[in-house]
Amino acid sequence: MRRAATCSRPRAGLAAVILICIVLAPGAIATAHAQVQEYALKAAFLLKFGLYVEWPSTAFSSPTSPFNLCIAGQNPFGDSLDKAAADERINGHNVVIHQLKTVGRDSGCHILYIGDSDAQHVAQIIAAVHGSSVLTVSDASGAGIIDFVIVNDRVRFYIDDERAAQNGLVISSKLLGLALNVKRRSSKEER
Repeated sequence: MRRAATCSRPRAGLAAVILICIVLAPGAIATAHAQVQEYALKAAFLLKFGLYVEWPSTAFSSPTSPFNLCIAGQNPFGDSLDKAAADERINGHNVVIHQLKTVGRDSGCHILYIGDSDAQHVAQIIAAVHGSSVLTVSDASGAGIIDFVIVNDRVRFYIDDERAAQNGLVISSKLLGLALNVKRRSSKEER
């Protein structure tokens, strides 16, 4: 009798775990699906941003050099960024995706996505490319030139046009008009 009671407890525990998984799985699946969709949309935004930013001529070694879209740290995009970038061209340049472990001024990035949530690490990456022709895009508020935000379950963004100017970039008024908030660059009289 004692043995039968012992055997039924593991079964009861397993049944409880299965029941919890059945109840929680739809929410977890929905959350995972929403996150996949979020990053697929962010991947599309990254490519579109490149169409509305003007880089200095010195940012490209030749008219045929690639447009380098870099990811610092973990890649949250899965294969969605690679799929979105396949056969894409930005201002006549083929798009090449680079996954970087370390970032420096010589990384060759035109757009640098920083998804790391560690504020100190994000700040170090931003400092490493400050003043170079790199459009920094981040999920961290106030970190990059463009920062993604989620508002009402929609991917939106803020733009720091002052930082863009410091990196020698000109952002189109069309893109500035789509941003939720824009930190304007200083006028020439204020400099």
